[in-house]
Amino acid sequence: MNRIALISDHASPLAAAGGTDSGGQNVYVGQVARHLARRGCQVDVFTRKDKALAPKVAKLCDGVRVFNVPAGPALALPKERLLPHMPEFSSGILKIFREQAAPYDLMHANFFMSGAAALPIRTALGIPLAVTFHALGKIRRQYQGADDGFPDCRFDIEEKLVREADALIAECPQESTDLQQLYGAAPERIHVVPCGFDSAEFTPMARRQARHELGWPQHTFIVLQLGRLVPRKGIDNVVRAIAVLRRRHGIRALLYVVGGNADLPDEIATPEIARLRAIAGAEGIEPQIAFVGRRARDVLRLYYSAANVFVTTPWYEPFGITPVEAMACGVPVIGADVGGIRHTVVEGKTGFLVPPRDPALLARRLALLATNDALAHILGGAGRVRAQSHFTWSGVAAQLMDVYATLLPASTRVSLGRARAVATLLPPA
Repeated sequence: MNRIALISDHASPLAAAGGTDSGGQNVYVGQVARHLARRGCQVDVFTRKDKALAPKVAKLCDGVRVFNVPAGPALALPKERLLPHMPEFSSGILKIFREQAAPYDLMHANFFMSGAAALPIRTALGIPLAVTFHALGKIRRQYQGADDGFPDCRFDIEEKLVREADALIAECPQESTDLQQLYGAAPERIHVVPCGFDSAEFTPMARRQARHELGWPQHTFIVLQLGRLVPRKGIDNVVRAIAVLRRRHGIRALLYVVGGNADLPDEIATPEIARLRAIAGAEGIEPQIAFVGRRARDVLRLYYSAANVFVTTPWYEPFGITPVEAMACGVPVIGADVGGIRHTVVEGKTGFLVPPRDPALLARRLALLATNDALAHILGGAGRVRAQSHFTWSGVAAQLMDVYATLLPASTRVSLGRARAVATLLPPA
């Protein structure tokens, strides 16, 4: 049995997805942990303690524990304020490592701050280190400018990780290119492994049934936006496209926005809602925009299946799990032609790719789907096939195990290979 330490400073797999700092990375860490455990690995996740009453260790599932490591105040903080607490986070993890009855075979750090915490442990204990950045600081600064709350030293930390980590895991081909061109990463040390979806969570269901359960109108063209509600996600672009769709194409669509920092659409808890409502009001379409609030993952299938189309047009996106989830539910996707979305959505085959700030073109693509049910059905079906073929978490875990195997000594690689062999007997997930 291999012992794997997943380090995720601000994104706990136990957190509710959809909040300001709770999204794709939380899902990634939780699903990777579960699927590695299904393959015989013992997985421990190390995350920062952000609640006073959080236990030192909690069980996520069989074979997976989550350690809440004290580092700074035991309350939720924006990730941009966590860097000064990483030395304490690192020391706390090292202490737990030394308390274990058996050593860890490998560390997999998620995000640059987790990597910063892992490097001293790598030096102290000689444990191999793989890093998934989930977002690169130089790309973030390019798109967010002065709104980027991270200090410039982030670039230095990332460059150090690129030099010293044993493996770099890019989530899409674009990230591999960025690592090489912006950070000088050696291509032979980069492994492209995507994110995924869990078929136990996301499968198609009848649109009529989904709308009935949600109380949505049956005969309206419905656009879905689901995920974190922050400016860089470009939801304002979607709102404006809904207005253009009505003015230029004569189609009155409804846009449902799922996400936020609370179960109810609260403008205080989620300030982005107020900004988007103001844009909708200025465009004269406020009645066509419905903010749903945050929802648990076990009901997201309903929302995807109830929509005619899923739209996501962020300024940049290292991968983007939500387009894959929508595809898995058989829904056509219109996504921004950036980052990982460019890899998951196949133009004209599973959906459409559009510039991130072009509401007129987005409206034209929406109009095409609104007036051509046959095309929408074909795109949705092709998307489901692509999701099942390329983006299951089971497949992601298998690819990660292949990466891990290159970093481990021969005796441990044999153990990992046996786990892979056992995994082929498991049902897909």
